[in-house]
Formats: sequence, structure tokens, C-alpha cells
Amino acid sequence: MTSPAVLVGGSSYDVPVTRFEGQSDYEGAEFVDLSMAGATFREVDLSDTRMHGVLLVNADIDGAIDGLRVNGVEVMPLIEAELDRLHPERLRLRPTTPEEMRDAVDVIEELWAATVLRASALPAEAVHRSVNDEWSLAQTLRHTIFVVDAWYGHAAALRPRPFHPLGLPAAFITNGAEFGIDESVAPTLDEILAARAERIADLRAYLADVTQEELDRVRGPNTAPGCPPPAERTAAQCLRVIFNDEWAHAQFANRDLAILEQA
Repeated sequence: MTSPAVLVGGSSYDVPVTRFEGQSDYEGAEFVDLSMAGATFREVDLSDTRMHGVLLVNADIDGAIDGLRVNGVEVMPLIEAELDRLHPERLRLRPTTPEEMRDAVDVIEELWAATVLRASALPAEAVHRSVNDEWSLAQTLRHTIFVVDAWYGHAAALRPRPFHPLGLPAAFITNGAEFGIDESVAPTLDEILAARAERIADLRAYLADVTQEELDRVRGPNTAPGCPPPAERTAAQCLRVIFNDEWAHAQFANRDLAILEQA
């Protein structure tokens, strides 16, 4: 799950939390002899960051990570291999053929069905409850609607207005209203699930008869307002983005459900 872009500095001790939001003042900055113990970095671009002589004990990092070296070792290949071992379904989410694409949709639907079933054992309002300032389960499900609209409806199918009004864009997308999205609405879980089921059914209908040539055909760019930015892409590339995002957000949702269950 995710939430509005913030950088929160401070510690977990009895010290007031300082909040820095929406600033670019720190690009290229150097931080020396500072304590950031207990700080939270959310939706922060740390590309090309260099950390030397740091203490990183009991830290928790998740995000789009590539080329990260720790003590001279590139770690992402190791992490990806371990994630594949722990979650073998990930291997089915890198499809290249029509049959594998259809199977990948089955995988993500099984993941979300189990997640929603797990949430049903909690009080009804729990699906709208945020954990650690992350998106609630309801918000996360709304985001999956947006992702299908963005990467299938907009980028692959090249539709002029593919976005469902209940979809929820990532925090860095600030012009969702231009796409017909109303982030202020508070739909029920049933309404969200119905909208999501509609989008998944649309995706399944496309994959039912799709050919390999169609999957690999370069199309675009779609110049209509929307996300992702205009570019030439194959449908296969776009759909793999959907499957990867769906898996990741299902993991975030179950992580937070575990905390809600303990509470």
C-alpha cells in the first residue's frame, strides 16, 4: 500500500516529529554526522544515493530497487531469487504467451480472493483502516483498478478515456481529475470489488482470443490524457507491469492485515 508523498524525519523516541513534504531542496545534498534513527521515508526518490559509514540495523525497505550494492555486492538478484523461493507463484507472473497470460490473471485473482476472504474475518470497518499511514485495503483495491486501466486500457488498448472514477492513482499522479477520477469519493468494499471484477473480466475477454503476434505488436503512443506517459509498448510489456503491481500490492495488503489481526 502507499500514501501521499512525504519525508518524515525524527525518531521513535519522545521527540516531536519534523515533517518535510513535497520539497526538492535535498537533491544533491550531503548529510553528515546526523541521526535519522526511527525516520520514515515514504515515496522518496533516493536514486544515486551514496551512503558511507552508515549504521543500518533492523531497517525495513521496500520499493523499486535496482543496482543497489551493499558492501560491494549487488543485492537485488539475491532478493529476487529469495522472493521466488518464498513465493513460487511469482514465476507464473512473468508470462510471454497468451496461455501464460491467462494463467497469470488466475494467479492474481486467487491472491486477491484469499486476501479479501482474510479481511472478511475482521470488523467491516477494518478494510478502510490505514496501518502505519499506508493505504487501507479498500484504497489498495481501488489502486489495482487504476493500474489495469493505465496499463491495459490506456497503454495497451489505447482507449481515449479508460479510467474508472473509483480508481486511485499513485501519489505522484496529481492530475487524476483530468482522467475522470474522483479521489474524494468513499465507495463501499462491494462497489470497489464490483468495479475491479468488471476490469478483470475486460482483461480476460481480451486474452481469451489474443494471438502471440498481437501480444508482441508494438502500439502507441496513446496521446490522450492518462498514465503511463505516451510511449511505444507491446501489450505483453504492459500486462506484465499489471501482474507485478498486483502481486506487490497483495503482499502489502496481507502485511497490514496481519497487524490488524493482532490488534
